[in-house]
Amino acid sequence: MEKIARDNLKVCFFDSGIGGLTLLCECVKVLPGAQYFYFADNFNVPYGSLGGDALFDKADYFFRQISKLNPAAAVVACNTVTARCIKFLREKYNFPIIGIQPAVKPAARAGTCAVLSTPSTANSEALKALIDKYGEGRTIVAPCPDLAAYIEENIFNLDAESIKNLLPRVKAEGIVLGCTHYSFIKRQIAEFYSDSQIYDGELGTAQRFKAVFQRLNVGFSEKIDPNSHFVPNFNVNVEFVGGDEVKNNRVFDLLLNGNV
Repeated sequence: MEKIARDNLKVCFFDSGIGGLTLLCECVKVLPGAQYFYFADNFNVPYGSLGGDALFDKADYFFRQISKLNPAAAVVACNTVTARCIKFLREKYNFPIIGIQPAVKPAARAGTCAVLSTPSTANSEALKALIDKYGEGRTIVAPCPDLAAYIEENIFNLDAESIKNLLPRVKAEGIVLGCTHYSFIKRQIAEFYSDSQIYDGELGTAQRFKAVFQRLNVGFSEKIDPNSHFVPNFNVNVEFVGGDEVKNNRVFDLLLNGNV
């Protein structure tokens, strides 16, 4: 991997909609001084139901826009795009691309686990390989066909009963959130699976994000505790590109202030 200029702190995020905003918040905590661009495609959510060619075309379209910014790195904040397209994206574009994947490894180490995901992620070779490697023979996949779309469409008016009706009836010691949209209802998921530990891949991805910049010799301006729920009062430089930019900005502001 080539070294990048110390003054190039452009970081581009991509998700189908609001899901990646939770990961963006975690990354802002470890690198608050970067210049962030959040690319989204809210009007075409969910990506989890797209076929292969359509998904590749959408991901490639947005990464062509991202490449024009000459970013220091990009983050795929969508589990479906990571599972299906990240190999293709890394081969085509010459900047570091960080993906997110379900936290199967820590969940399986703790006991039986179930991965909640979109249908596309559920059927992907990437998830199968992850489970084969770390699932220890006690991991199941539970597709949630309509959950991401519900969260995207109702983020300001989430209904506990509607969420319950969209969650699969599974029993496991660990429940793995295999879509970044699901982080917005982590509390409701924890209540529904009251005997299970909830796992997501966001903190781990934020830590990998930090490590990439360390390897590239990019300095950090301010150290922020990645386990904190709140970001200190500083200017966060985020530009929203594509999709419902007003909505994404509003949701991000709520996240920064711990109100989602």
